[in-house]
Amino acid sequence: MRRLRATESIRNLVRETSLAPSQFILPLFVCPGEGVRRPISAMPDQFQMSVDETVRECAEVKRLGLGGVILFGLPETKDELASGAYAEDGIVQRAIRAIKKEVPGLLVLTDVCNCEYTSHGHCGKIVDGDVDNDATLEWLAAAALSHARAGADIVAPSDMMDGRVAAIRRTLDAQGYTKVPILAYAAKFASVFYGPFREAAESAPQFGDRRSYQMDPANGREAMREIELDLEEGADMIMVKPAMPYLDLIWQARQRFDVPIAAYQVSGEFSMIEAAAAKGWLDHDRAMMESLTSIRRAGAGIILTYFAKPAARLLG
Repeated sequence: MRRLRATESIRNLVRETSLAPSQFILPLFVCPGEGVRRPISAMPDQFQMSVDETVRECAEVKRLGLGGVILFGLPETKDELASGAYAEDGIVQRAIRAIKKEVPGLLVLTDVCNCEYTSHGHCGKIVDGDVDNDATLEWLAAAALSHARAGADIVAPSDMMDGRVAAIRRTLDAQGYTKVPILAYAAKFASVFYGPFREAAESAPQFGDRRSYQMDPANGREAMREIELDLEEGADMIMVKPAMPYLDLIWQARQRFDVPIAAYQVSGEFSMIEAAAAKGWLDHDRAMMESLTSIRRAGAGIILTYFAKPAARLLG
C-alpha cells in the first residue's frame, strides 16, 4: 500500500476526495449602519458587516471562486412578531438587492428563520411559553417570499418547524417564484457547537432553550425521517447541521437520498480549530483542510463554512 503514498505527486494522482472553492458557501452577518465591520470575538476574522461592507466582501468571494454566500440579518430593532424577518426593507432584503446590483452573478442564499429578529430569541411565535409551530409557518413563508422578491437565488429555512418547507413552497409558487429552490436545514440538532454563533447573530434565547424543536443529538434514525419529510414537502436540497459531529448522518443521507446534500461546519467547529491553532496545538491550515475533507468525504457536496476564504486561497 505504501507505494502509492511515496510522493506528493503520486498522492495527488490517487486522491479519492477533492475539494474545490465552488463547493464552499460563506456565511455573512449583515448589520445596520454604514462602514461597519465589527469583529466577532469568538470567531477570529469573522465580522458583523453593514450592507456596504457586505457588498465588498461579496466581491472578494466572487474573485475567489466560492460557491456563494448565505446571509444572516441583525435588524435595527427586534419584536415579538419577528417583523424584521419578512419586512420588504429588512436588513437581509436590502443586502440582497445591493449584492445583486454590485456583484452580479454571485449566488446568494438566505437563512430563513426568526431567532435573530424576535425579542425573545426563539425561532417562532410564543404562545403559553412555548413556540407555536403552526402559527410560525406564516412568518417563515412571508420571510422566504420577501427574500425571493429581493432577488435571493436559494432560500434556506433553518427553524425546524414541522411543515415549513411545504408552507414556503406553496407561497413561493403562488407568487410566481417557482424557480427558487429550497435548501432545507432538514437535520438540525440542538447542538452546543452553535455557541459562538449566538454572539455573531445576537440570537441567544432569552429563556429556555431550543431543544423542543431542534433535534436530539442522540437520534440518527429520526434525522432520516426529517430529511424524507422535507423532501416530500418540496425541498430541493437538504442540510445536516452541525457537520463534523454528524458525519455518520451525512454518510447515511448520501446513501439514501439522491439529492444535493449540504453540511454546515458551524461556529463551534470553526472556533475550536482557530483556538487550538492560536495556542500552537494544531497546524491551522492542515486542520482546516482535513476537517473540510472529512465533510466532503462523508458525502456533502456543499459545505457552509467560515473557512471558505482561506481554504479557497490554499486550493487556488
